[in-house]
Amino acid sequence: MEIAKQDITIRLDETQTIVELTNLLTPYESDIYIVNRSGGNVIEANVKSLLGLVSLRIGNGDRVSVRAEGTDAEAALEAVVQFLT
Repeated sequence: MEIAKQDITIRLDETQTIVELTNLLTPYESDIYIVNRSGGNVIEANVKSLLGLVSLRIGNGDRVSVRAEGTDAEAALEAVVQFLT
């Protein structure tokens, strides 16, 4: 199994929604996680889950870790990074 990781700073456009992100990731087989350590809490969620994304409470300027695990991990990670930055 392939694992790809990257730390990023969130830079969302005002028109982007988390629903768009979950739809963007539907074709990927890999599991994709974001770890948000902002505000003194550590929250990890599967990015393919709308409820998981909502629980992350990410916003512009937050520094997060993105991890993808699976056969297309590199491509899935790149899609998330491009969307969130």
